[in-house]
Amino acid sequence: QVQLVESGGGLVQAGASLRLSCAASGTIFRIVEQGWYRQAPGKQRELVARVSSSGTTKYGDSVKGRFSISGDNAKNTWSLQMNSLKSEDTAVYYCFGQFRHYRHDPYEYDYWGQGTQVTVSS
Repeated sequence: QVQLVESGGGLVQAGASLRLSCAASGTIFRIVEQGWYRQAPGKQRELVARVSSSGTTKYGDSVKGRFSISGDNAKNTWSLQMNSLKSEDTAVYYCFGQFRHYRHDPYEYDYWGQGTQVTVSS
């Protein structure tokens, strides 16, 4: 009932910046949490950054100080600003969202985007 579409991935050199965006559409009463995860070849999916509806943020240790998550709940979009990229940041990045569909439904539902490739060359 919610679709997430990422954009902004690509190939960059080490030290460069890149901005990923995620747009949510569908049946949305409230966005509970917005986030980004990534998965490199042969590794498990890991948290990059997430922000709750209260504004609390959490970052993966490897990206602290370099990446920043921001959201626009009015537009159902959020972004990940990635600075000082390193070759180890190379991965498929997935947009994640947790939503409530209706005012009368207290349950929260998780959705994922299809993923966007970020490749950082050294």
